[in-house]
Amino acid sequence: MDTKLNWKKNIILFLAGQTISLFGSSLVQYAIMWYITLNTKSGIMLTISIICGFLPTFFLSPFAGVWADRYNRKILIVISDSMIALVTLVLAILFFMGYDAMWLLFFASAIRALGGSIQTPAVNAFIPQFVPRDKLLRVNAINGTIQSFTMLASPMLSGALLTFASIEIIFFIDVITAALAIFTLYFFVDVPAHERAQSLQTNSYFNDLGEGLRYIKDHMFIKEYFLFFSVFFVLISPVAFLTPLQVARSFGEEVWRLTAIEISFAAGMIVGGIIMSAWGGFKNKTYTIAFAILFFGITTIALGVVAAFWIYIAFMLLSGVVIPAFNTPAIALLQQKVEEGYQGRVFGVFGMIQSAVMPLSILVFGPLADIMAIEWMLIGTGILLSVMALILTNNKVLVEAGKPVPEP
Repeated sequence: MDTKLNWKKNIILFLAGQTISLFGSSLVQYAIMWYITLNTKSGIMLTISIICGFLPTFFLSPFAGVWADRYNRKILIVISDSMIALVTLVLAILFFMGYDAMWLLFFASAIRALGGSIQTPAVNAFIPQFVPRDKLLRVNAINGTIQSFTMLASPMLSGALLTFASIEIIFFIDVITAALAIFTLYFFVDVPAHERAQSLQTNSYFNDLGEGLRYIKDHMFIKEYFLFFSVFFVLISPVAFLTPLQVARSFGEEVWRLTAIEISFAAGMIVGGIIMSAWGGFKNKTYTIAFAILFFGITTIALGVVAAFWIYIAFMLLSGVVIPAFNTPAIALLQQKVEEGYQGRVFGVFGMIQSAVMPLSILVFGPLADIMAIEWMLIGTGILLSVMALILTNNKVLVEAGKPVPEP
């Protein structure tokens, strides 16, 4: 297939466009968070903003997954990027004219989340259309490394911009980066629509959704995969959400300390992404995931034990290093094992699980943090993560699925 032969050019252009778009979106995300924090100094307002970013993903992901299987995924990505850019442009104009009500930021966050929930399953299902199956893990590793660079740079640049420019300037930057990404994808990434998108749709939308749910129900690998990751997302919630609070309580409330843990984690992810791009992990992807979870469990325990801040930072960096060894094979596994016609729906349900489990978990762990020390929660969840890693290596279904894909 010509698309497969030309896959290197297409993936370079596609990832370049997505990186430009992601960078602009990250600038806006941090700018909105800090703007709300500095102007309201209200935890409730910040919580509302976070909810506006999570709820749309939870409700729309399964539907977006159906669209990704029914329609041209490239066009869906263009539409979602355009929707986000248009809302951001309107927001920038309103703020520039002096209409800076806080509810506008909440509304914009919700619409941007809707666009993201459409885009994510479309992107994850689009890449296997033109990248050979045996190259998916390395491509995902490179993509993860690029995203880690963005995570490292965008908060620092966003903070710097806010010190001498108004927030609407950052909004306009996002519009420009989105326009560049849309132009690159639409005109230069030459990937035809997948087979089903080129044919007349005879099934109703809800029939497609039902088929996708039955496909998940009938495949033991997907059921085991989703169950395992649901538990995993619960156990990583304390380290994902509560470490800034832990640092403020145990080491000091200085802003530089909170910045340091963000930068060290992002820097670790860059290092981990480079390692995964060069190494590729163990031959069996499930063993790579298990190793990553075991290592992450150990670093989580360490974060609950260490008493010196510089050692804490070192373990935070190590936590970041191991994340690509988990994310990269986890995504590649679904891309390789799920039939192309169902990938959008499977990734949609996976996105719904992820967007629901972690916020619900923090509703438990958050109040618990006012009753018991966060350190004890990190030690407990770290031990459970380590046990999960050992259980994973003995899961016959997932170990069988993780075996290497033969080269075409």
